[in-house]
Amino acid sequence: MSTQPNLKMLFKLSGWVMLDGKLHQAFIFNDFTQAFGFITQVAIEASKMNHHPHWSNVYQTVVIDLITHSEGLVTQLDVELAGKISDIFNHMSK
Repeated sequence: MSTQPNLKMLFKLSGWVMLDGKLHQAFIFNDFTQAFGFITQVAIEASKMNHHPHWSNVYQTVVIDLITHSEGLVTQLDVELAGKISDIFNHMSK
């Protein structure tokens, strides 16, 4: 069973919003190759956590939604993955 998210951590997630009961954010890149590289890095981190986001990619935009399916709501696991995703994006944006 997953834990409820730490609200302080949730509020520190820059750019993430709650949408339809999920953590949601759209990430925009310079081109498709950069967007795909981001997806690859996120997939590696998500796999390590055994947590898998809903996402879509159209050209330079990657949209990610996070929810813990077994719980039917956002949990601490989602917040932690969102933080890692933000770190990856911020590193790529430098």
